[in-house]
Amino acid sequence: MRVLVVGAGISGLAAARGLIAAGHEVVVLEQAQGLRLGGGGVTLWYNGTAILADLAVDLDGTGQRLTTLRLRTRSGRKVLEFDLEALAARFGSAARVIPRGSLITLLESGLPEGTVQFGAEVAELRADRDGVRLRTPTGQEYSGDFLVGADGVRSRVRALVLGDGPAALTGTAIWQGLTPAPFDPGAVTTLMVGRQGDFGYMGAGDGLMQWFFDVPWSPGAPQEVKPLEMLRRRFAGWGPQVEQVLASLADGDAEMYPHTRHKVPRRWGDGRCVLLGDAAHGMPPVMAQGTNQALEDVAALLDCLDTTPDPAAVVGAYSSRRRRRAALASTVASHSLAVSGPRALMQSEYLLRMNGFAPAGLATRGFGLLLSTLSSRI
Repeated sequence: MRVLVVGAGISGLAAARGLIAAGHEVVVLEQAQGLRLGGGGVTLWYNGTAILADLAVDLDGTGQRLTTLRLRTRSGRKVLEFDLEALAARFGSAARVIPRGSLITLLESGLPEGTVQFGAEVAELRADRDGVRLRTPTGQEYSGDFLVGADGVRSRVRALVLGDGPAALTGTAIWQGLTPAPFDPGAVTTLMVGRQGDFGYMGAGDGLMQWFFDVPWSPGAPQEVKPLEMLRRRFAGWGPQVEQVLASLADGDAEMYPHTRHKVPRRWGDGRCVLLGDAAHGMPPVMAQGTNQALEDVAALLDCLDTTPDPAAVVGAYSSRRRRRAALASTVASHSLAVSGPRALMQSEYLLRMNGFAPAGLATRGFGLLLSTLSSRI
């Protein structure tokens, strides 16, 4: 079968690898003029690394394996600690942080030359019982037997297939960066939570640190000309880790991405066209579920294509398999933390410290249960 994949991000390239391994002919259409390698670091939980291993992506020596997840108050007091190595032994795969550009490069390097066609923006899409056809603004046409829309939260494919728009803004934005580490975070990923927002950091290999700040934001807010000054004001008085990271940054190191959330559709496509990743279920980056859920999509789609003889029946089987878990992951990501409003009151120093009485083993088991509930792979 000839499959057109729209979007050369993580999910699109991962899908292409799996489809080619399954014997399909694949063309990846990317509107940019080259691979987009920015975007900081990506946290891969156990399902993500397991699915990448299934796709023959070797992550050894790339990024940073994680052994511990720590939750702290704004002052730096420890609240909870999760033993990620214990969960690695349970699930048979490891948690890891890897620069997004490194993962994109790994995924693309395993594809036959010419698989990715750059500068191929989708303008029109036509599908019928015999196949799908795409046209670019310049008149270039591509045809295939099946279409995979993996073109992100502003998905053109979703708009053409489902008739709705991009993911909605949530009122929060993340300021993040991947920069030389001002101190050694080791194999620990740390999240500090307060009523003003949250701050996280973790090593990403090669002396790099992935860090982020979540803050309130609205599209009508004035543009932050000096975002580092805003972050220093907002997070003044937080623990020394915050001060060290902010002191190490220069103008231009912090990139802002608004949090968005899609309503997870009942059907993830129509006819011979399906959606995956952010095109199907854009969600806030809280709990690092976006990439891992996109890889779950890839695994489910590959299985459905393998077990469903009629390509036109794949949409129903695939949607049914993925909808519940993706919707739950979106809910968890959207409501786990607050940066404003009444829920932020629950993130006061005192109330967070009360949670520190939970036994470490119990916290680890609970976190493992959550991750396994959101996955079909572990």
